Amino acid sequence: MITIASLKKGQRGIIKEFSVDVVPLKLLEMGCLPGNEVALVQTAPFQDPLYLNINGSHLAIRKETAAQIRIEIIENE
Repeated sequence: MITIASLKKGQRGIIKEFSVDVVPLKLLEMGCLPGNEVALVQTAPFQDPLYLNINGSHLAIRKETAAQIRIEIIENE
C-alpha cells in the first residue's frame, strides 16, 4: 500500500482513498480529496511533519496522518 508518508522529496501522486475518520476535516477543506495531486516538498527533521503541495495549497501534516492516505504514484516523464 503506497501512502503519502512513503513519498520521497519531489515525488508526486494522486490521492486515491482514505478513511474520513482518520483525516481531519480541515485537510478535506484544504483540498486533500480523492483525485487531487499531491507532491512532497520537504520533510522536517526526524521526518515529521511532511510539507506537501496539494493542488497548489501548501500544508504540513503529521506522518501518522499521511500514512492513512493512499495514493497512486505519478511517474516522471
